[in-house]
Amino acid sequence: MNDVLRRAMYDANVTDEDLSVELAVDPKTVRNWMRGQIPHRRTRVALTRLLRVTEDMIWPELRLAGAEESLPNGLIGIYPSRASISSPNWLSFLDSAKSEIGILAYSALFLAEDANVLRLLRQKSDTARIRIALGSPDAVNVVERGAEEDIGDSMAAKIRNSLALLGPLLKQDGVELRLHDTVLYNSIYRSDDQLLVNQHSYGIPAARSPVFHYRQSSGSEMFDTYVTSFEAVWSKGQAVPAGA
Repeated sequence: MNDVLRRAMYDANVTDEDLSVELAVDPKTVRNWMRGQIPHRRTRVALTRLLRVTEDMIWPELRLAGAEESLPNGLIGIYPSRASISSPNWLSFLDSAKSEIGILAYSALFLAEDANVLRLLRQKSDTARIRIALGSPDAVNVVERGAEEDIGDSMAAKIRNSLALLGPLLKQDGVELRLHDTVLYNSIYRSDDQLLVNQHSYGIPAARSPVFHYRQSSGSEMFDTYVTSFEAVWSKGQAVPAGA
């Protein structure tokens, strides 16, 4: 089943019958898409416009078509900035997870402020392990990152806001949250065998920096490298207990 497509339809409050009418196709055709069949390009364009998502989030495998020789093994796409990834696309990315969701950032406030993301994480915690690692508000590296982005103490404030918003999730058995004091050269977001890696550039907010989309595959060294980095930071993080 294409769970990402199903989630996008749910978020857009669109049924398979609605799509069949809007796109002038048989309802069975829509159900075939939900089972994993990929529509023709013209139909994909109309479908994603209706659902307000991009093709590469519903069918990430399309990025590989004709690109095997131009992209390194495991890299399936590049976004010009984190801000260019829409909220529905973030939801689709996280919703594709079956067993593992990981978030490594300084504040990740853009996710914590999204009520739909919080709702999805709460739902996913029943079946998936969710690990969130944020910067410790008082850590030297957090203060320095705030200075680099020219936002002063705002970075620490953003982290505290995220902690307040994410705190209720800690009541769920599948959710863990830790604070780290490491220098982050990238923010890493994991959904099972996919990673979104947000580059950090001196003087440039993370929201304006590029994001690389990786998928685990045979010999995908880059995917494994970033997962190793995530685990190294996680192992040194300080656990935040529920109700803290």
